[in-house]
Amino acid sequence: MYGYGYGFGPSYLLIIIGLVISLWASWYVNHNFKKYDQFTSHHGISGADAARFILDNAGLQNIQINKVSGNLTDNYNPGNKTLNLSESTYDSTSVAAIGVAAHECGHAIQDQTSYVPMRVRAALVPAVNLGSNASIPLIIVGALLGMNHTLITIGIWLFALVVLFQVVTLPVEFNASGRAIKILSSGEMLDSDEVPMVKQVLFSAALTYVAAAISTALQLLRLIIIFGDNRN
Repeated sequence: MYGYGYGFGPSYLLIIIGLVISLWASWYVNHNFKKYDQFTSHHGISGADAARFILDNAGLQNIQINKVSGNLTDNYNPGNKTLNLSESTYDSTSVAAIGVAAHECGHAIQDQTSYVPMRVRAALVPAVNLGSNASIPLIIVGALLGMNHTLITIGIWLFALVVLFQVVTLPVEFNASGRAIKILSSGEMLDSDEVPMVKQVLFSAALTYVAAAISTALQLLRLIIIFGDNRN
């Protein structure tokens, strides 16, 4: 049982480390958003107002802004060219909400300018969907069939695509935050003393993507260790 990685062997520590990192990152972003969500922007504009202003100034008047349910479920959909702001962002006039809205506008601008990492990430989506759905089942079937190395190797390579996708996501997210901070630093929506608050919110949000990449990479490493040992 230990050989197949189902027990609590040394490699299981990698999963625990990844889980701890992910939980901390999730707590950190929520902590910072709640902290700076208490600060109403001096200009009194909402997240939706800020998004509309940024998009219009970037020549993206065609992009529709929608309100979606949930907390921090904000996203830009390049497929239908819509900016979706969560309930905690859309109507809020907090510094945190404006920062999140500006970040999503950063993705819209990336789409407009054909930002290369964003294009690469989009191209990886079909393969990543296959990898996330088929990798573990293939590895399990390979193990059950007496350590079928071909199936296990294919499963591990498919799982590696998920790691690659998350690594490619990092420059996309950091770049969107950088664009947001640059726009908000102009003083048209936030005052100079509010910009550091936005930086803190967006930095903590970016760490969740770093944590996800590390956690998934540790899972991949565990699979390699477990089945590498069994092959030997």
